[in-house]
Amino acid sequence: MKESHLRSVIKGMTWRIIGTADTIFLSWIFTDNIGTALKIGFIELFTKIFLFYIHERIWLYFQIGKIKSIDTISESTPEQKVLLKDKHWRSLIKGMSWRFFGTLDTIIISFFVTHLITKALVIGFTEVFTKVGLYYLHERIWIKISWGNKNYNK
Repeated sequence: MKESHLRSVIKGMTWRIIGTADTIFLSWIFTDNIGTALKIGFIELFTKIFLFYIHERIWLYFQIGKIKSIDTISESTPEQKVLLKDKHWRSLIKGMSWRFFGTLDTIIISFFVTHLITKALVIGFTEVFTKVGLYYLHERIWIKISWGNKNYNK
């Protein structure tokens, strides 16, 4: 593994805050009921943290879209580290794969709460557009955070 389990958990939690806020907002728009929107958001808060964690751990096994770069530890020593960095298109594909599972989860939860398949589909499919962009930005920010990242080889 290239990331610590704790990093994956924290990363999932930060994404879930953003994702849940977006889901609540969209659910409120399409149901015109803040109580229903909060129910949908609350349920998915738990289901999606678990799903996101699994998604992150699976993607750690795939090296597609990763590039190696050499980083010198300090100017006074010749010691170097090999870093694995994500290309932008990897973040986009990863975001799309997550969105597939996230959309399915949202549709199921929305249907469970509203009992209306049309509302569930509208909420779920609208998220495809909002969440792909938000997820891409989240990924790019986390790439810059080195805490819990074990992508270093001597």
